Amino acid sequence: MRPTTAFLSLFLLAASSCTHGSNRQETPASPSSMDPAERGRVLAQRVIIADGHIDVPYRLHEKLGPDGEPTEDISQRTAEGDFDHPRAVEGGFDVAFMSIYIPADLQTKPGASKALADSLVDMVEKIARQSPGKFAMAHSVEEARRNTQEGKVSFALGIENGSAIEDSLQNVTHFHQRGVRYITLTHSRDNQISDASFNTGKRTWNGLSPFGKQVVAEMNRVGIMVDVSHLSDDAIRQAVELSQVPVIASHSSCRHFTPGFERNISDELIRALAAKGGVVMINFGSAFLTQAFNDYERQVRDAVETFGKARGLSPGAPEIRTFLETYWREHPAPLARVEDVADHIDHVVKLVGIDHVGLGSDFDGVGPTLPTGLKDVSQYPNLFRVLLERGYSEADIEKIASGNVFRVWQKVESHAAGR
Repeated sequence: MRPTTAFLSLFLLAASSCTHGSNRQETPASPSSMDPAERGRVLAQRVIIADGHIDVPYRLHEKLGPDGEPTEDISQRTAEGDFDHPRAVEGGFDVAFMSIYIPADLQTKPGASKALADSLVDMVEKIARQSPGKFAMAHSVEEARRNTQEGKVSFALGIENGSAIEDSLQNVTHFHQRGVRYITLTHSRDNQISDASFNTGKRTWNGLSPFGKQVVAEMNRVGIMVDVSHLSDDAIRQAVELSQVPVIASHSSCRHFTPGFERNISDELIRALAAKGGVVMINFGSAFLTQAFNDYERQVRDAVETFGKARGLSPGAPEIRTFLETYWREHPAPLARVEDVADHIDHVVKLVGIDHVGLGSDFDGVGPTLPTGLKDVSQYPNLFRVLLERGYSEADIEKIASGNVFRVWQKVESHAAGR
């Protein structure tokens, strides 16, 4: 799990019937006579859905058994988490950018970030090998499309936290060879590459470090997408300017709706990113979607601090967890709704056009803060329904679902190949 705020860290501590195979491209376009809900379900089975950020690998890593193997089998329906194969099939889901998440705590331990990244890539590859009829790795857009035609859910790879590169540009090539196709340059703290949005104190680099600028150039050279989610505004601005190809924000929403929440992207930076051909992939976490949930987080944080200080408790104390559980029962969180995700898509489209928005749910990363109507990978059709009701064409929704991020991915591939 990847906490987005101090409160959410505590929050996370506390807290198939559809066929979808090689014939899916033959599914007819949904007739306009259908109601939007049915059209959404049909469309989800017809188009390729690619999600820019799913945190399955680290969730499984946190619960390894004594033999070092995952204790959950995501090829079957699982009791926990937001992703498994049956639910993916139900939702018409095709391409998961599996997050190779590297906690910021490892940044002070030489070699630890790269080692964890390699082990998580190993895990994802093994899951795919163990269920070859259900999953397959996707190292290119072509492979992702072919896997879909063959009825398989694709695993693409994105490293979340460039600390995995350590201090060596050679590791950029190493991870490209391992199949990594985007790298989020930093995470919750400044690292050797970039300043982070969550670090509200003194910035280490005032954007990208000198090494970070070399990393962007090397990612362009080998064919890895630059991901600017989690970066400070200055770092985003510099990464967009430096990159010779479009960049993505793999799991960020619009700051327009959450003033002061720097993890989201400002209108200015959405315009800059789009001007270079990039894509903002909307995060489904309630904190990313509504000011009401951000206000609620502050309210809970204040209550926890008051309770803890009065009793001299550390943040991880059992009494804190009990207090939180009671507080949440008595003060239910104002969770966002699927319509709020559509609002963020609307905002990007109105600001810069249909070609610059995608989906980056953060499933398995934002825990119980997911919106009503978008609780797991089976529920993408609910979002399609809302978009259809708002007048989006099926061609528009196909761009949002995968077309836009595929375009960037192909552009980065072509640049690296010298085409």
